[in-house]
Amino acid sequence: QVQLVESGGGLVQPGGSLKLSCAASGSIRRINTMDWHRQAPGKERELVAQITNAGSTKYADSVKGRFTISIDNAKKVVNLQMSSLKPEDTAVYYCNADITYTRGQGVYNINTWGQGTQVTVSS
Repeated sequence: QVQLVESGGGLVQPGGSLKLSCAASGSIRRINTMDWHRQAPGKERELVAQITNAGSTKYADSVKGRFTISIDNAKKVVNLQMSSLKPEDTAVYYCNADITYTRGQGVYNINTWGQGTQVTVSS
């Protein structure tokens, strides 16, 4: 079974920084992509940042220049470094991954989510 566990959320003042981490575990053969999404109260979940196992990245326009996504393929961890945080960044942040894993003699693909971590930007 493949699992994602997020950490690093919390309360931060506007203009501050926070780092989120997402660790993947299980019989993982390859992490294809890992993303961070967020969902604010009353809003739809949105893609914040994505990284491939080759290191290609893309960001939502609202976070470009402020957030940086990185991946440690060996440790199977993706990080989201957030800086210059704004109150509108307040949301539950979810890690999502597209992963190739093994089970018995088979090789499978799965798209899976973490449980989410709260980020609150407030003075």
